[in-house]
Amino acid sequence: MATTLNTVKARESLRPRHAPYFTKLGAGQHLGFRKVTTTTTGVWVARHRDEETGAQALHSLGTFEELAPTDRFAAARQAAEDWFKHLGRGGKAEVVTVRMACERYVEHVREDGRAKTADEMDARFGRWVYADKKLAALPLPKLTQEKVIAWRRNLRKTPAPVGRSKENTETRDRSESSVNRDSTALRAALNFAHDRGWVTSDMAWRVALRPTKNADGRRDAYLDREQRRALIKAADTSLGSFLTALSLVPLRPGALAALTVANFDRKLGVLSIGKDKTGQARRIALPAKTAAFFAALAKDKLPGAALLTQDGGKAWDKDAWKWPVKDAAKAAGLADTVTAYSLRHSTITDLVSGGLDLLTVAQLSGTSVAMIEKHYGHLQSDRASAALEMLAL
Repeated sequence: MATTLNTVKARESLRPRHAPYFTKLGAGQHLGFRKVTTTTTGVWVARHRDEETGAQALHSLGTFEELAPTDRFAAARQAAEDWFKHLGRGGKAEVVTVRMACERYVEHVREDGRAKTADEMDARFGRWVYADKKLAALPLPKLTQEKVIAWRRNLRKTPAPVGRSKENTETRDRSESSVNRDSTALRAALNFAHDRGWVTSDMAWRVALRPTKNADGRRDAYLDREQRRALIKAADTSLGSFLTALSLVPLRPGALAALTVANFDRKLGVLSIGKDKTGQARRIALPAKTAAFFAALAKDKLPGAALLTQDGGKAWDKDAWKWPVKDAAKAAGLADTVTAYSLRHSTITDLVSGGLDLLTVAQLSGTSVAMIEKHYGHLQSDRASAALEMLAL
């Protein structure tokens, strides 16, 4: 039986009970009010009945106690209608918050066999999403473009620490490339939620979390061969081996660090790269000198051991090489923008400048032809111009 809930007096006259009192809003759509005691504010709920299956779903809307008692019915009705619209578009009855969406996406990535990526993403969410308690607790259907823009604006304004020491309080402005990486992680989680039907529109983040173009400046740090030799010479033995390997094959530092002895076939001189950033496995046939270098690294090691290790036998990771590379660059008199990734950029630059076709460069480096063409295609244009100059009469 329908109950009048739209006035404060009507709600106050209701007898306390655990079961909600309901009023009908439409076919299969009811707004309810649960009044457990005479002193509590009362909780609003929405109930939906699927006309085809008869299945019913109940959704708690909250107390709306931050509003004046006279305004609570209208607010509850609007919240209920928003939920009904969500269901009508094919959305799931379960209410998923921004935090829940991020946590489920991390678990999805982990189940996909990308444990390291899942750990990094979880840490990123911990710093920038879960720490924002209002955003983290927000149900996905209530997420708006304004809220997402405000989150990204605050992220951009948050200073980044300078240096490796925890005691160091020096900070710098956060780079746009850093904002892009954090925003991309949240966008991936929200897209995952959209695909699962926990939210039926991506309007809140489609534009607000779009990456800023040309924000990544890592590829600007090109090192010629002499500079690479100087960097390697300035590093200690284990880091020097890691940097030498990056100078011999156009791999991402993380992909190189993940290699084990089993990834190198000594007889054939072939290096097998497992799942990289692109998710594609590949095999690289090495020239004799490069194969000899990797054979020396693999000598007397078990198949499951890391091919390149730090002093003490531990495999390399980003936290282990980041600052030692900076120190080596400083000792070698190189720019402070030099990173381990600079060597990948430098080797790809040399391969393209040397005339190797873009498809082969893309296959060797584990990226798409489109990405190679975007960042290195101008090098071929320079060669083409020089070739055309030879045709001059």
